[in-house]
Amino acid sequence: MIEIIPESAPFNEEQRAWLNGFLAGWLAVPSGDQLPVNRIATFLDSPATTASDDQPSGPSTAPAEHEEFPWHDPTLPLEERLRLATDRPLSRRLMSAMAQLNCGACGYLCKTYSEALANGNEANPSLCSPGGRETAKAIKRILKDEQPTTSDVYQASIKPIATTDSAAGPNTPPLHVATLKSTCRLNAPGSDKHTTHVVIDVAHTSLTYRVGDSLGVLPSNCPELVANLVSALGSHADAPMVRRDGAPATLADVLKNDCDLHEITDALIQLLLEQTITEEGRNGLKAFANDESHEGLHREDMDVLDILTACACYVPVDRFVTALAALRPRLYSISSSPAAHPHEVHLTVGRVTNQLRGRERKGVASTMLADRVVCGDQLRIFVHASNTFTVPADAQTPMIMIGPGTGIAPFRAFLQEREIVARSGISIGPSWLFFGDRSEEYDYLYRDELEGLLDRGVLTRLDTAFSRDQPQKIYVQHRMLEHGGQLMEWLRHGAYLYVCGDARRMALDVDQALHDIVDQHTPSDVKAASFVAELKRQGRYLRDVY
Repeated sequence: MIEIIPESAPFNEEQRAWLNGFLAGWLAVPSGDQLPVNRIATFLDSPATTASDDQPSGPSTAPAEHEEFPWHDPTLPLEERLRLATDRPLSRRLMSAMAQLNCGACGYLCKTYSEALANGNEANPSLCSPGGRETAKAIKRILKDEQPTTSDVYQASIKPIATTDSAAGPNTPPLHVATLKSTCRLNAPGSDKHTTHVVIDVAHTSLTYRVGDSLGVLPSNCPELVANLVSALGSHADAPMVRRDGAPATLADVLKNDCDLHEITDALIQLLLEQTITEEGRNGLKAFANDESHEGLHREDMDVLDILTACACYVPVDRFVTALAALRPRLYSISSSPAAHPHEVHLTVGRVTNQLRGRERKGVASTMLADRVVCGDQLRIFVHASNTFTVPADAQTPMIMIGPGTGIAPFRAFLQEREIVARSGISIGPSWLFFGDRSEEYDYLYRDELEGLLDRGVLTRLDTAFSRDQPQKIYVQHRMLEHGGQLMEWLRHGAYLYVCGDARRMALDVDQALHDIVDQHTPSDVKAASFVAELKRQGRYLRDVY
């Protein structure tokens, strides 16, 4: 019998025999051959192992029909992805509108988020953070076309907000309460950026992780913003409220810990439409409901305080709170190795703020970690595991890591892991890091650590790109192109290529640079698209982008 399904798998002998035969035929394995491990992994991770929309969950006597997802490519324009799913079921059309990154920030994968929207288990169409405004608009358009309404306003069901402990999403592992050990700013004085190195003590928790995983942090809102909202509501901070689970709380506590105060939900717009009496106010709300601009403003340019102040109408506090989205956790790539830092989790967090219409807008979690928590404070956290974005199983496999800005985080962990392996006497392969930021003088994150890793031979090569240190901006993709021949040689020798950071620009520019390098440094009969697709199929082109 051809051995594909291991004996440890939860099947009896008859089931194993049938599955081995089926998989051998499906994967075209000659009799007596052993299926390579990477092909087993490819099969097990493929869409063919998941049930289609029409199949019931639970055991089945027949294997699921193989399903292709041609739109599951973040390099494709949104309209092209939508076109590829035109004749597919609702859930697949919704999936095609998403950013196709499987980043997990929404608490789902692209496929499971789309299925939850299609079957009604999820009501929020704006959870795809990397997809942003365009994805949210496309999802709403698809849902509206599926269930047209006589109203010219998109109708959203108003559901109660989740309590904080359940706001992490349907696929979130159990929460852990850990202690903040330390924070420090990584940028030098004079920088216009604020990147925080965060150390969390998890010694008294059961939390475990591996390099490449992300940490979910349940944040709290800025007290100043909460106070301004309470005032705009004409209420008071200690007004009694009841959470979804029936627990008593004050209005300030619910707004601080449970509610997303940035996202203007369809439910909130619908509530304000019921209360607003001015024609101008109603026109603006209707425009926002249909994702249109009003007087040069779009709903994504505003937050809850903005729209509440603009409407200047009485809103019942209990209905107002119910109409808000639940405050979701934020995911951060872990920047430490558990082998190098037992009982700790390190994060590298960029503080997000901007000035808009005379008021500072704050990233809820990044400013909490940079400004509002102090050593000894407790944080609610969980691990978002990565199945593939981690160091190669073979420590001698070469690694190429591309991580500008806070994208350096997982690669700091990778290199720490490799150094621990080397100390144990195991030979490690070469590692090449591309790092970039604005200024070498002010924004060279972890410079001493990286140069120490170079000196000790853990890091083989380090190429940097500081965009504002010269008249012409230079980014990591430019450094890749400069050394394209050598990068191609590393790939020919089995290197894994990793990318971490901004999904909307950097990751796309890096992907284009990779295609250009293949075109320039391979024979003319080698197609860049096919070469890169093969890297992905082999699990050697991996991205952690957001």
